[in-house]
Amino acid sequence: MSEMAGKVALVTGASSGIGRATALAFAASGARVALAARREAELEQLASEIAARGGEATFVRTDVSVAADVRRMVAHAVEVFGRLDFAVNNAGIEGEFQGISEFSEEMWDRVLDINLKGTFLCLKYEAAAMLEAENGGAIVNVGSVNSFLGFGGGAAYVASKHGQIGLTTSVSAELAPQGIRVNIVCPGIIDTPMHQRLRQVIGDEIYDSIVGGGVHLGRKGRAEEIADTIVYLCSDRASYITGTTVTPDGGFTLTI
Repeated sequence: MSEMAGKVALVTGASSGIGRATALAFAASGARVALAARREAELEQLASEIAARGGEATFVRTDVSVAADVRRMVAHAVEVFGRLDFAVNNAGIEGEFQGISEFSEEMWDRVLDINLKGTFLCLKYEAAAMLEAENGGAIVNVGSVNSFLGFGGGAAYVASKHGQIGLTTSVSAELAPQGIRVNIVCPGIIDTPMHQRLRQVIGDEIYDSIVGGGVHLGRKGRAEEIADTIVYLCSDRASYITGTTVTPDGGFTLTI
């Protein structure tokens, strides 16, 4: 029997990148998966792919910065599958990279609303569902190496990612007595659409020099490698891990 047979996982930002890979990894482990993102066509395609592989998936269009959407997302997962065991709060945007004196208030609000407020809203409604069921559970927030490393021009993104660590440690302390574990994964340079956009912003030469000179393993990570880390943190094999920051970055932060 698959490791997570009969369990239910909810993944936000599931339409691409790490979220998509995580949904597939949960399905491969036997979990039924609720997919959430703003791009509904991509969610429908992923649900079909999971079904073609013998898994079960449902999807719901969700903007994690909107409380009503997040409440509906969690309710949908519970209504379709009858429970919620795991949640992965992966939805996020990088926003624009600009100097602080030029950075617009509108862009600041948009990045913080999705990355930080969105994580808060997801935790709020996911925790409520798990507490009501009294079955415990595991939640993984997806941060970044920029959850503890800043860079010029990235004030909003870096601030939102730093905030996710505070949310994780606080909510972990609150929910641990009820058997709900909360951790955060902070990936390094991963081959995802977000990093493809970053390459376009900073240029191939600078991007390749960062990967080649800054990552101990000398390569970008794969979304599937981060997905495996997330699924592990939700599994019984990680039953004594909570409130922890896990940094799958190929050694990048050891070079900074």
